[in-house]
Amino acid sequence: MRNIFLFIRRYFNFLLFLLLQVLSIFLIVQYSNYHQAMFGNSANRITGKVNEQYNKIEYYFQLKRTNDSLLKANEMLYNKLASNFNLPDSGSKQVIDTIKIDSIVQYRKFNYLSAKVVANSITTQSNFVVLQSTNAAQMRVGMGIVDPNNSVVGAITEINGEFVVVMSLLHKDSRISGKLLKTGETGTVLWDGKYPNLVTLSGIPKSTKVAKGDSVITSGFSTIFPKGLLIGRIDEVFLEKSTNNFKIVVRTAANFHNLEYAYAINNSQQPVIDQLIKNAEKISK
Repeated sequence: MRNIFLFIRRYFNFLLFLLLQVLSIFLIVQYSNYHQAMFGNSANRITGKVNEQYNKIEYYFQLKRTNDSLLKANEMLYNKLASNFNLPDSGSKQVIDTIKIDSIVQYRKFNYLSAKVVANSITTQSNFVVLQSTNAAQMRVGMGIVDPNNSVVGAITEINGEFVVVMSLLHKDSRISGKLLKTGETGTVLWDGKYPNLVTLSGIPKSTKVAKGDSVITSGFSTIFPKGLLIGRIDEVFLEKSTNNFKIVVRTAANFHNLEYAYAINNSQQPVIDQLIKNAEKISK
């Protein structure tokens, strides 16, 4: 308390000046319409600036919640795509007691399950992506994984609780069936282990018209990915001297450097088709 009185005594003149200055400004603003309007405009500008900065700070801290909301919204939208449904063939009908039964109900084929990336490697020869998802119980080994832009990331190899291990495109053992969007030729997409954003499309004959920038998509010839998902775009084209094929370098559509969220694609027909293929392989042996 003594120090407070000493401070006031020492700076009494200055404090009195500030008090009178504030009082003068108050009286001027209070009894002058012009100054009152000017003060109001200035106060509004300052308040607006403060609120703008506050909103930016608040928005920054709400980004995680916003991203999670967008992830769920994307999942819902993906699951409403027409390409994720199959329309049963109405040309085949059953006749029971002279009553024709025919269905035009759409049956879902693909279902998207959202997940968050918790680990991702791009610098080894065997790169994996680890996902965490409350939907993990609905996932299974062999499901395809895409990023939020529906670009191919890889396929599930292991599931443990809420965590899912994905063999990414950047893995020496990764093999995905891809095709040229323009011409329709099909080949195999694999990684040579050199660059984390470049893969190779092999098996495309030299008679094919190929140009830089052409899109490479999933062929739909496997149960992992539906047809038409973007794998990447052609970056370079080389002639293989020992074969009649091109060596096509493809820049991946998925950015593995900043992968944060992903979707597992549940093909409802996958288990049945895979079992049929296994049965056929056993018979052929």
